[in-house]
Amino acid sequence: MHPKLSMNIIKAHNLACPIDGKPIVQTDKQFVCENGHTYDIARQGYVNLLPVHFKRSRQPGDSKAMINARTQFLETDIYQPIADKLNEIVAGQIINDKDVCILDAGCGEGFYFESLMKFLSDHSNSNNISLIGLDISKDAIVHASKRTKQISWIVGTNRQPPILDQSVDIIICMFGFISWKGFNKTLKPDGIIILLDPGDEHLKQLREIIYPVVDKQDTGDSKRIEIEGYTLLHSEKILFNEKISSNEQVNHLLIMTPHFYRASKTGRDAACQLSELDITVDVNINILQKQSS
Repeated sequence: MHPKLSMNIIKAHNLACPIDGKPIVQTDKQFVCENGHTYDIARQGYVNLLPVHFKRSRQPGDSKAMINARTQFLETDIYQPIADKLNEIVAGQIINDKDVCILDAGCGEGFYFESLMKFLSDHSNSNNISLIGLDISKDAIVHASKRTKQISWIVGTNRQPPILDQSVDIIICMFGFISWKGFNKTLKPDGIIILLDPGDEHLKQLREIIYPVVDKQDTGDSKRIEIEGYTLLHSEKILFNEKISSNEQVNHLLIMTPHFYRASKTGRDAACQLSELDITVDVNINILQKQSS
């Protein structure tokens, strides 16, 4: 019997200085580029590659309250079918014995990326795989970096990912901000982008409670799947119903989404009083490949 081969998770070696785009290398507790720009590695293991002049607010991205609520909700495994489908899709894009770099652009608190890492670690291939979790929210990256040290957790922006040009094989963007310019710069020719966005029915029961009028769900940029320079390989939908059976989890769901900040006070108060809630989970998945020329 042949021994089982597993994918080898390694640290990223293609990070770039956000100021000049030069490669950065780790020296003790810092990353340094050839022009002398230095970036300290935090105690938790992440590195902040978001210069002050890249920020559009003092604390960009999801707040600590949103991150904590999302963590609590995701740990109920209600959204586990989404993670399982993502794992299956990514594994299907990996070629045996070919080293791969995967970027989770807008990784949040790291739930899905950690799930993917564990799934790939148990997969029967012999690839070296580097995983980069990128988010503009420092609170999100601090939380994510407590999950595992095998992933390279980075504070940065999708508009200008601090990653060397054309060095990423697969970009994942889940419910996040899509920057085609930033993604195109970072992705290799023939590289893959996997987009997950809410469908029209996503959380419709919650939206019916918190909004006076429920418009169609904003499905994000992936709705426009005819992207110049990319070929659409596959589209599918995840659709299922679940029941949230506690007031605490209803509140976590509300706080973790942008709906909490968009809804009226009356709508938020009504949702916060619920002791249970039936929800529809509706997610669109689009897989695109960058054309090589």
